[in-house]
Amino acid sequence: MSNDTITNMITSIRNANLGKVKAIEIPATNATRDIAKILSQEGFIEDFIDNQRDEKNILMLRLKYQGRKKKSYITTLRRISKPGLRIYSNHKEIPKVLGGMGIVILSTSRGIMTDREARQKKIGGELLCYVW
Repeated sequence: MSNDTITNMITSIRNANLGKVKAIEIPATNATRDIAKILSQEGFIEDFIDNQRDEKNILMLRLKYQGRKKKSYITTLRRISKPGLRIYSNHKEIPKVLGGMGIVILSTSRGIMTDREARQKKIGGELLCYVW
């Protein structure tokens, strides 16, 4: 595992969606908790539970599927800003995903938030990932 916990989280969710896995465990950090909270509020995952096992904080995510074929609510989850190349945007230039159907998760000076919240508060930041 690398030191980029956000990329590890995104990759774990993407792999779990391909395998139709109901729950996954990822290392818990402040950033992964905030992203899980946003995904839960926006309806992309059912919920998340913060656990501690063997003195390690673990975040358990319960993924959300629909129908008998178990179609995932998350169709695409893509990392934008990476440790080698940071991508920043002001509030006017934050991209809209699928005309507002998807979300962009940003890291701002006031915490991690969605693109809608950032535009409303008129603050920009680092673009973390696209979700739709």
